[in-house]
Amino acid sequence: MSTLELVTAPVRYDGVDAMLAAARARLDRITARAAFQELVALGALLVDIRPAAQRAREGEVARWLPALVVERNVLEWRFDPRSDARLPEASYERRVIVLCQEGYTSSLAADALQQLGIHRATDVIGGFAAWRAAGMPVAGVAA
Repeated sequence: MSTLELVTAPVRYDGVDAMLAAARARLDRITARAAFQELVALGALLVDIRPAAQRAREGEVARWLPALVVERNVLEWRFDPRSDARLPEASYERRVIVLCQEGYTSSLAADALQQLGIHRATDVIGGFAAWRAAGMPVAGVAA
């Protein structure tokens, strides 16, 4: 096998569960309460990656918190500091906490942000469902 083949050989996983486990092994995941504390006391940024229909159905993080809605399909482009499509908040040093509905997609998304160089990215264990169940501030139909 040539050196080129070794460099370009894809990483292999035994299904999505193994992929998720590998992503989570690289993250320092946090609880909803810890995420809330980081938002209000340490200037972290919460990023809700759920689709609009899901946010409408399940509710949203209270609008007075420093949270952004960036749907999953554009997350990397919005947070890569090198991207022409980046948000003003995009920074290698920024603490980005990703939130999905139950904490699965957010783990994969936070891992992708880390691969872009945003090494402080993580996600909320249990997602928005855990956020709401912990009594964290919400808005919308689930409030």
